[in-house]
Amino acid sequence: MAKETVRVVARITARPEKVEELKIVLRGLLNPTRREKSCVSYQLLQNKADPTDFTFVEEWESDAAIDAHFATLHVQDALLQVASLVAKEPDIRRYAIIG
Repeated sequence: MAKETVRVVARITARPEKVEELKIVLRGLLNPTRREKSCVSYQLLQNKADPTDFTFVEEWESDAAIDAHFATLHVQDALLQVASLVAKEPDIRRYAIIG
């Protein structure tokens, strides 16, 4: 039986005047995160109808891998940077595939 992975959907809402700044910070997470050993997939989306709406769609080997990801320097640095760029707290949810 294949090992179950964990999916993450993380929604981040930019302040309207900070969209481009936030996009730079979020894009900066892509390469270092994709190089993490336990990262299966890591994509950043921007809503075509609402450019303030960003969503990460992620797949990780385990919950422990996600926890380790949040402890990395690149994520900790990004969290400090986004604090003044977001309209509200990021909504980060973990999912299991059930069907």
